[in-house]
Amino acid sequence: MRQSFRSRVWFIYQMLSPRESDPFRERIGRTIEAARRQLSGHVPRNAAASGAIWQLIAEVGETAKIAFPIVAIQLGQAAMTMTDMLLIGGISIDALAAVAVAGRVYLTTFAIALGVLAPIAPVVAQACAAGKLESIRGALRTGLLLALALSLPLIALATHAEQVLLRLGQAPDVARLSQQYLSGLCWGAVPALSFQAIRNVMDAAHRPQPSLWITLAAIPTNALLVYLLIHGRIGFACQPLLGAGLATAVINWTMFLAGVWFITSCRPIRAYRLALHWWLIDWMLMWRLIAVGAPISLTSALTYGAYSVAGLLAGAIGSNAAAAHQISLQVASIAALMSFGISMATAVRVAEAVGRHDGHGMRRASLAAMLLAIVCSATLAVCVVATRFKIAHYFLHSGAPEIDLAINLAADLLLVSVCGLIPTAVHNVAAGSLRGLQDTRMIPLYAGIAYWLIGVIISYVLGLKLRLGVIGIWTGLLIGTVIYAILLVSRAQVLVCRMFRECDD
Repeated sequence: MRQSFRSRVWFIYQMLSPRESDPFRERIGRTIEAARRQLSGHVPRNAAASGAIWQLIAEVGETAKIAFPIVAIQLGQAAMTMTDMLLIGGISIDALAAVAVAGRVYLTTFAIALGVLAPIAPVVAQACAAGKLESIRGALRTGLLLALALSLPLIALATHAEQVLLRLGQAPDVARLSQQYLSGLCWGAVPALSFQAIRNVMDAAHRPQPSLWITLAAIPTNALLVYLLIHGRIGFACQPLLGAGLATAVINWTMFLAGVWFITSCRPIRAYRLALHWWLIDWMLMWRLIAVGAPISLTSALTYGAYSVAGLLAGAIGSNAAAAHQISLQVASIAALMSFGISMATAVRVAEAVGRHDGHGMRRASLAAMLLAIVCSATLAVCVVATRFKIAHYFLHSGAPEIDLAINLAADLLLVSVCGLIPTAVHNVAAGSLRGLQDTRMIPLYAGIAYWLIGVIISYVLGLKLRLGVIGIWTGLLIGTVIYAILLVSRAQVLVCRMFRECDD
């Protein structure tokens, strides 16, 4: 027995002792070394690279699951606005112009208010990752209170819109009709902003589908109600534009109540018990949301202002330039809605990684969202380039020689504007990463430098001084967009790397 044990020990020693050209021994050695590396946390470089690629692909999929419903909701809300304009366009040209002016005023102020509500999503995402249910409830309660507070100045502006528009040089008839439309629409400001707060919570909880269903159901319902109120088919007569505004306000209230029902009654979101202690307000969280959201609102104002100035410059050149600018702006707005949806998903994924103290997850979430946004924007750019003349024909019906000139100019301008789709997507995703990190202080500064100190000035010089026309104006905007993207990406990378080191420590 003892001899047998010694023989076995000697055999193992001979197998593992160094010899020249013993394939069996070398294979055992490689197996032992691989096991040792695996146990000690070290893997071969090619295996690590393969694992990182698969993790990145999985992250792209998770981002897409959140982003695509958000993008669909954004496009659905734009479709509701477009439906209103198509139905009102059948009344008169003045009515259509009035709704266009009123919509621009309302949507600009509404976008500024949305900036304050935007930090709700990353706050909820961090709380979900850390398992803090009370923080989720507090974010919803605070968001609804902020929505109520932000709607008050919006309602005040809408009820005095006629005086404001007259001071801005609008025609009296257009100002009067705009006031009619906004007098009905303003009563939907409270539910519209409150629904956005609920949306942010559901998006951060990876449940954007209910908001999508509500929006898809609201599109045909809004069109039907606008039609009935414009033509007085419900049983009482009112001014057509007032009826259109009231119809949209009723739809906003319906969407808000449907959102409340989803978060309180439907699984799995009802398990969070979001209505529990609804009267308690976290004032510290409110100031935190304002501190993070106010720079986002200021950035929206700066961006809208830069493109509004570009529109004024195009109008100073001529009607063809103004029409081409408007067409390119519509295409750019659709692309911005798409990349902004991906940006909201980026904020959620980065915030979740922050809540888990996952440095690798922060970097992976930012990179995956950037790749997704670039691919989607490049695909849209190719489609726009291929159909640019059809797009121009859709807005401008050919027939007269001056219309044909405007169509050709619009098609040429679309070639310039599509060059800014990818930079726009990049800076939106970088801004989403910064929202997820809850660092937004520098965003308005970068927007002011890129768009106002550089973009608008170059647009003025190229468009009016060097007489390059609307092509020069959009070239200046393109330069400003690229600089803005570079600044935001640099800021996001610095912060992500800093937090990556902190998580490792």
